[in-house]
Amino acid sequence: MRSILRKCEDCGKYTLKDICSCGKKTMVPIPPRFSPQDRFGEYRRKLKEIHGKEKMV
Repeated sequence: MRSILRKCEDCGKYTLKDICSCGKKTMVPIPPRFSPQDRFGEYRRKLKEIHGKEKMV
């Protein structure tokens, strides 16, 4: 089941919309599920290593 609750990246408010009332983009506040058969884990780890702890969407 996919979450429809979203959180603003800037002000921290929760909403159901893609754009917050402050005008900033919202994101899903829940991390993706872990799977031992993660096909894209290697690429995500490389991306995280290159870009540090920046938000990856």
